[in-house]
Amino acid sequence: MRLSRTLRELWDAFDAEDDPGEPAYDPVHLGAALLLTLTAVGALYWLLWTLLVFEGGLFVKLGPGLQVLLGLKTTADFGWRGPWDHGVFEGWLGNLGALALCALLVWALHRLYRDADRRCRAKR
Repeated sequence: MRLSRTLRELWDAFDAEDDPGEPAYDPVHLGAALLLTLTAVGALYWLLWTLLVFEGGLFVKLGPGLQVLLGLKTTADFGWRGPWDHGVFEGWLGNLGALALCALLVWALHRLYRDADRRCRAKR
């Protein structure tokens, strides 16, 4: 009898209607938030890795690039041997693409925060 009553109470606890005042828990929302967070972290990692590490990173190429642009040295001085061997400048296209995406991301975040600040100030 006691086991039957315990099982009935347990069944009623799982089968009971949800309290309307209690916040709803939706595992799909939790899963989507987790998936979006992991995707954003992965994209940020790829972007920063491409900008700072890929083929030496952007900072390794800035000094030689400025020297070539100012005419102080030639690309051959930095190991450029044609389209098959770029020397120090290996991977420059990937680095510049990541720099452009970083600039676009910073601009978009700045605009988002600026617009939110304007809306907040307008409400005051």
